[in-house]
Amino acid sequence: MQQRQSARPPARVPRIVTALAATLALALGIAGCGGSDGGSGGGKNGGEGASATQAEALEPLARKPSPRLPATVSSADGHRTTVTSADRIVPLTGSLSEIVFTLGLGDRVVGRDVTADFAQARKLPVVTRAHDVSAENVLSLKPTVVLADTSTGPAEAIDQIRDAGVPLIVLAPAKELADVGTRIDAVAAALGVPDAGRELRERTERRIDAVRADIRRPADGKRPRVAFLYLRGSAAVYLLGGRDSGAGSLLEAAGARDAGKESGLTKDFTPITSEALAKAAPDAILVMSKGLDSVGGVDGLLKLPGVAETPAGMDRRVVSIEDGKLLNYGPRTDQVLRSLVDQLYEDAP
Repeated sequence: MQQRQSARPPARVPRIVTALAATLALALGIAGCGGSDGGSGGGKNGGEGASATQAEALEPLARKPSPRLPATVSSADGHRTTVTSADRIVPLTGSLSEIVFTLGLGDRVVGRDVTADFAQARKLPVVTRAHDVSAENVLSLKPTVVLADTSTGPAEAIDQIRDAGVPLIVLAPAKELADVGTRIDAVAAALGVPDAGRELRERTERRIDAVRADIRRPADGKRPRVAFLYLRGSAAVYLLGGRDSGAGSLLEAAGARDAGKESGLTKDFTPITSEALAKAAPDAILVMSKGLDSVGGVDGLLKLPGVAETPAGMDRRVVSIEDGKLLNYGPRTDQVLRSLVDQLYEDAP
């Protein structure tokens, strides 16, 4: 378990929707899981924060597809849109960018959302301001197709792009593992590469299944209770994930139990309190790496109300995964699940 230490002197010092939910959007003005809080969380592996800085590269399909257009598709907001060219693509979320690049169409992408921080996208112009879409920035790139999801906003920017005559497709967000294939298929259909979408879907689902088949659980068979905490120290935002946080599907796939959900939290997120954490009683805590950094690492996390008194806090048992990957539910979700499993069961025989 990365960041895990005993409550006694340690023998060793031990590295995620599209939109999170409306709670986070209201609190932080974000759409997507990225952030810019700095700091160092420490950790056994040097951390996921290091990976984000190094800008991990994606793995596109081996065969580069050629779009077959026009394609007419339905948007999640009720519009029917016909795409006639995929020469200049602007995906408005990091997760959508990830799919487009992995399909092999990255050389056609001309702009990015701030959360698309993987290597192939880093030099592209950013078309969002504090996670809000700038219609002017998008239109200045002369896109032939724009991809968004239902969390993308503000609505005025979406309307302005559509009013300019640019084909814009709004997709439903992926909230769990079961949505991964559907999301890939939808993007591929909109861009006229359904065969590549089918190939990517099969590859992604095969890799996720391989991780699930290789989970090494503790010998006692106990399923650990894991609480997902969303942290942004610079904004004093400290939230405990509930039933609709987006992390539950990953936790269940890893053989864990969602502590927030099981404690009765029916909303997506709720402010952290000592009472809420005592009721959740997590054996481990799941966080995004930048969020952990933003509170000063594990030591800072333990200073938040009630954290130190939980089983996870007493054992300093913290799982940290990159912000731009944890809740994306896309082509890299197998890596997220592998990291979660490896950290969660690192001491399993």
